[in-house]
Amino acid sequence: MKTANFLGKACLRLMVLGSLLTLAACERPFMDTVQSGYRGTGMVQVYNPRLLDIKTAANEVPVALPEAGAEGPKAGQVYKNVKVLGDLSVGQFSRLMVSMTTWVAPTEGCTYCHNPANFADDSKYTKVVARRMVEMTQHINSDWKTHVAQTGVTCYTCHRGQPVPSNVWFKADHQPQGSNFMGDKAGQNEPSAAVNLSSLPNDPFTPFLLGKENIRVNGPSPLPSDNRQSIKQAEWTYGLMTHMSTSLGVNCTYCHNSRSFQTWEGGPPQRVTAWHGIRMARELNLSYLEPLTDTFPTHRKGELGDVAKLNCATCHQGAYKPLNGQSMLKGFPELAAPAKQAPTAAVPAQVAKK
Repeated sequence: MKTANFLGKACLRLMVLGSLLTLAACERPFMDTVQSGYRGTGMVQVYNPRLLDIKTAANEVPVALPEAGAEGPKAGQVYKNVKVLGDLSVGQFSRLMVSMTTWVAPTEGCTYCHNPANFADDSKYTKVVARRMVEMTQHINSDWKTHVAQTGVTCYTCHRGQPVPSNVWFKADHQPQGSNFMGDKAGQNEPSAAVNLSSLPNDPFTPFLLGKENIRVNGPSPLPSDNRQSIKQAEWTYGLMTHMSTSLGVNCTYCHNSRSFQTWEGGPPQRVTAWHGIRMARELNLSYLEPLTDTFPTHRKGELGDVAKLNCATCHQGAYKPLNGQSMLKGFPELAAPAKQAPTAAVPAQVAKK
């Protein structure tokens, strides 16, 4: 009898332990859902309250310094070698420089970009890059309202108090062991955080956020001569969509109609915003970041010698809108100044109709 009781208790302990191990991968606590489409379509957003609280805390906007007046001499008249923002007053200019220091290099301070013996000196690569990033920020706020609307972005949107944003990407070596009889594996089955450690291609960005490959799963026609979308190409698309979903902390139905993921008919308006965001990221990578390749030192480049580039996660960092939609730009209107840059891409007819 004692032996039976002992075995019974042992079995019970094993069952409890097994249950705990089985449930270890489950989310906790119970999920919250928000319906975004008609009933029965499965168009709901699923949120974990515990993780949502963490994300909310991580997306708080820092306190802004008191605004400075526009009166008085201009920064370009007082300081040497001010190639951007020279039309600001000395007070406005100093306020922005101090703010940028806290946004980007709070530990290193002004000397992260400047030569302390001569602030006008351009010998530090970080100063050259920072100047170009200010121009890029102005360009986003002026010419990409189709994606950032009136909310806009600042240096803090991406950097969050770090010299290098947490979420950047480099080109990946698809065949680190060299060629073999399998051909180009496209980085599949090489776990990458970019695609949630799945078997999808480990670099879904180069084809779409540098190149202009079609982002689709199905071709426009069933005929072989017109349908050039292969399973391999579809997996690149799935990789990018996985990244976008994770970057924004949303489900696929945040942008897509569950009746047909391909069609634009009846889709949420966020899909149009995302369309512009993809093209914005591509243009910024090609026009602002890639041209800085020779400026960056070797230790700041990827394994293939390319510079860090941006994607959806660079700004969003797990939030459906960067900083949960809070605008810092209204406190720093100088970062919204018009910047003469390349025009944005034309909107396709099927998008323009929406």
